[in-house]
Amino acid sequence: MELWNSSTWGSSFILVGILNDSGAPDLLCAMITFLYMLALTSNGLLLLVITTDVRLQVPMYFLLGQLSLVDLLFTSVVTPKTLLDYLRRENSISFGGCALQMFLALMLGSAEDLLLAFMAYDRYVAICHPLNYMIFMRPRVCWLTVATSWILACLTALGHTMYTMHFPFCMSLEIRHLLCEIPPLLKLACADTSRYLLLVYVTGVTFLLLPLSAIVASYTLILSTVLHMPSNEGKKKALVTCSSHLTVVGMFYGAATFMYVLPSSFHSPKQDNIISVFYTIVTPALNPLIYSLRNKEVMGALRRVLGKYVLPVHPTQ
Repeated sequence: MELWNSSTWGSSFILVGILNDSGAPDLLCAMITFLYMLALTSNGLLLLVITTDVRLQVPMYFLLGQLSLVDLLFTSVVTPKTLLDYLRRENSISFGGCALQMFLALMLGSAEDLLLAFMAYDRYVAICHPLNYMIFMRPRVCWLTVATSWILACLTALGHTMYTMHFPFCMSLEIRHLLCEIPPLLKLACADTSRYLLLVYVTGVTFLLLPLSAIVASYTLILSTVLHMPSNEGKKKALVTCSSHLTVVGMFYGAATFMYVLPSSFHSPKQDNIISVFYTIVTPALNPLIYSLRNKEVMGALRRVLGKYVLPVHPTQ
């Protein structure tokens, strides 16, 4: 079988995404466009509110702002190219572009994975140790957790991207997937990838299960504390705050587990495309809505910001 030299940066892959395999591509394109605009607007507004309203200058909202930034970047790595490729009827992506997209998607996905664990720890400290909250979650600690998330995510993504792209690929360079990711790309490799697939599996399990274990432990302790609260109002407020985070955790870890933990026998191109649309397009659009709609502090800050920048009140003459 003829091989394609993967070091030839001028060569291209063909991304066969979900739009090309859809029975109603125009309708799906319109839905994806709507979700992308919703993700840009909702995450952008949430970032604006968190950075400009002094009442939200607390660790919980600092971490939420980082999550919104990750979601904003994550969906922008994939969605614009998907829509432009469909409109131009051009599905090619260069070797360098594929490597860059893979690196960014892996980095942002890994960063979100770790951020969700740190957010669970933040809720644990706030509910179980409220008097020491500003000690345990002081600014230096917050910046350290965020920096750790980005650095570990960057190193992991860089290692996997470089190793994945070093394989020789077959002349059939059609990636039946929404974006350049490790599992669908390795199917094109004209070399034995079984050991590397095992490494990807182990890395995926480690990167998912360790933070997930921390989240489960945090919420077990939180639940124990909440059940012993004397005030029903306190219980309700704690559960509302935690339910938003748990909803986001469930969506993210469900999709990531399907993609990187389940054996390849459970995968099909159609299923993988649906899952990839879910965590690259749907989830970034829904996350800020989940966090903000039931949060009175965020909604109040949003009204103040919109009143200040969008709908200024003119004094009565």
